[in-house]
Amino acid sequence: MNMTIAWITARGLLGRRRSWLLLPMPVILIGITAIGLAFEAEAADLADGVLIGLGVAVILPLVSLIVGTGVLGSEIDDGTVVHILTKPIPRSRIILAKLVVAATVSAVTTAVPMFVAATMVGGVRLGLGFGLACVAGAIVYSALFLALSVVTRRPVLVGLLYVVIWEGLLSNVVTGTRTVSVQHYVIEFASALSGSALFPSTVSTAVAGVMTVVFTVLGAWLATQRLRVFSVAGETS
Repeated sequence: MNMTIAWITARGLLGRRRSWLLLPMPVILIGITAIGLAFEAEAADLADGVLIGLGVAVILPLVSLIVGTGVLGSEIDDGTVVHILTKPIPRSRIILAKLVVAATVSAVTTAVPMFVAATMVGGVRLGLGFGLACVAGAIVYSALFLALSVVTRRPVLVGLLYVVIWEGLLSNVVTGTRTVSVQHYVIEFASALSGSALFPSTVSTAVAGVMTVVFTVLGAWLATQRLRVFSVAGETS
């Protein structure tokens, strides 16, 4: 991994206005959890409706989408990616640096508030389960959304369609699609790590683990290959 590119990427990402969109989401998650507890809501209802329904299904993919498409997509939009591509740096190292930054920022932004909210609901073990599960989910989503930023000129729109239609609708209605749904991998990891009976898992731990690796590697590989073609073709938008 190229640390210079990673540093420039992190500085550029956190310095853009879109990064401010990340701040309200963790506050909303913890705030709604606190309100639910104040009204003596059942732990199972909070786990299903807030931790999973809001945290895993909405906040995690949206944060990862904003960050994952921003670490490279904005450079493609304004043409500054050309300066990176002219350097004698392997495309795989560029993508790895971008992916590490995207996954780190997404993981911190989602895992920390999820840990706090889940701990409020069911204790430290539940908090650790959801926190670590969100780290895994952030890595996968970041790889997929990073790939989108070099595959399509409308990565945010395509990513939103994916989150809403595939992750939000089909994977919760059509049982078979859950084996290729990041959301359900995160739920399984949270269940396995916390040992909680507050919510059911929908895929096996083995499937979740294998598919997490497959999607991460596939996303990084696709982004690397597309970036190589991008540099050869000389595209700037």
